[in-house]
Amino acid sequence: MRWIVDGMNVIGSRPDGWWHDRAGAMASLVGALGRFAAATGDPVEMVLDGRPRELPKAADVEVHFASTRGRDAADRDIGAMVEADGSPGALTVVTSDRALAARVRAAGAEVVGAGAFRRRLDAIEAGD
Repeated sequence: MRWIVDGMNVIGSRPDGWWHDRAGAMASLVGALGRFAAATGDPVEMVLDGRPRELPKAADVEVHFASTRGRDAADRDIGAMVEADGSPGALTVVTSDRALAARVRAAGAEVVGAGAFRRRLDAIEAGD
């Protein structure tokens, strides 16, 4: 299984004040995704909205910033990634965006909601 994560959807799935430190929230998610990848053996790609910035590195986690700006920029990139993939059935996309979910399902990928995925990350953090 390979994962493509709509990063801002996962960050925004919990109202923990992330908007006060957007860069810190992004960095924290990279770390959590690294632990997820280590625990599952599954590679992860994350797409974020906003201007590109330096973030920590994590094994088996590739971070992309949306190629354009504006509404649904990351969603457009994620949809294009899935549609261009030679094995979309091996992909799971993490998003709570209905239009993106429909687009990637039509291309053959599975979808997991951002809140459900966040709970999986929390379980790994807790050692469950």
